[in-house]
Amino acid sequence: MERLELLIGHLRPLGSAVVAFSGGADSALVAWAAHRALGDRALAVTARSESLSEGEAAAARALAERIGIRQEEITYSELAIPGYAANTPDRCYVCKGELFRRLAVIADERDLAAVLDGTNADDLSDFRPGRRAAEELAVRSPLSELGWGKAAIREALRELELPVWDKPSSPCLSSRVPYGDPITREKLEQIGRAEAALRELGFRELRVRHHGSTARIELPRAEMGRVLADGLAEEIVRRVREAGFAFVALDLEGLRSGSLNRLLPTVGSRTP
Repeated sequence: MERLELLIGHLRPLGSAVVAFSGGADSALVAWAAHRALGDRALAVTARSESLSEGEAAAARALAERIGIRQEEITYSELAIPGYAANTPDRCYVCKGELFRRLAVIADERDLAAVLDGTNADDLSDFRPGRRAAEELAVRSPLSELGWGKAAIREALRELELPVWDKPSSPCLSSRVPYGDPITREKLEQIGRAEAALRELGFRELRVRHHGSTARIELPRAEMGRVLADGLAEEIVRRVREAGFAFVALDLEGLRSGSLNRLLPTVGSRTP
């Protein structure tokens, strides 16, 4: 609890803030701390767009209510943002720039002092073009500022008995499409349907990567054995085909975050 008090104390001098609230573990902890530090002067805002499933949006609403923080939703089309649908390696910069600009407008209109996001210390070592947008728009990242990594965040959420403490990370659906392949509503809906079908079969952590007519499924290696269980492989194929894919492949390397970054030979030299 001492570390949580430190986080609350870190936010209190702000006086007020808007929290970019996706409903994931990181933004949940920031929202909780902002509510404790700032009370009604803290506002959680969830962006509704094509890359956020209805299930995730509903879960974010329920979580905000449990935390006690005021929450609002803003709705807009990411596909309409210039440059987004082209899906270049800077897509996340384009996306986060639009989001943070909208949150900055809300902060200005409501006389709220800062915009906060859930970036943590572990994120800083990965390819994160969205960080450049945060820096340009003076978005604060209290978790990374205090050196909190994913393990510490999950430990804190578990202590607080918030249900997302063990929620698997789930980047936006657009991250399932290889860079250079255009993002379309149809592709995002295909991915969303396929991942929902796999969750109905009991898989919690997964990615369905969109490779044209082929769905490449990433599962934790410990879960791969289930695919070979009697009838399950056939059921996976049936359901993923129903989602709109012609072919279904299981990636033998297993689940790993940012696997499509492998297609970027200079990713290590890019500014995160």
